[in-house]
Amino acid sequence: MDILLINGPNLNLLGTREPEIYGSKTLSQVESELLEVADKNKINLECFQSNHEGEIVDKIQNCIKKTKGILINAGAFTHTSISIRDALVGSNIPFIELHISNIFKREDFRKESYLTDKALGIISGFGINSYFLALDAIITHLRDN
Repeated sequence: MDILLINGPNLNLLGTREPEIYGSKTLSQVESELLEVADKNKINLECFQSNHEGEIVDKIQNCIKKTKGILINAGAFTHTSISIRDALVGSNIPFIELHISNIFKREDFRKESYLTDKALGIISGFGINSYFLALDAIITHLRDN
């Protein structure tokens, strides 16, 4: 079973960007740990990060025929990108929206998401553990359906 993890803008700065909010682990460290969990579950997890909206749209469109589920931390695009929303909806691939911080306890503009109403669910506010909770949730969903 193939699952795609998408990380949006500035998530490549994990470990150095506002560690009091986002923690001290790098994206590479998080991905490495997720790949281990995926491997133990016999899941092929592909990790992708881009600071460019169009690249994320292209990635979603290019995975339609093989990917069974998507995990997405769209970063700031969560609050701005209709094109990423449309790509996710158009792909018909179930997806889980995830965030490291609790976006509902932050600035007002972060409380609005273009993805939430189309997502299977949202995991927000558990730090880096949000990734592992989301991976477990998508695996469970895909195996049960």
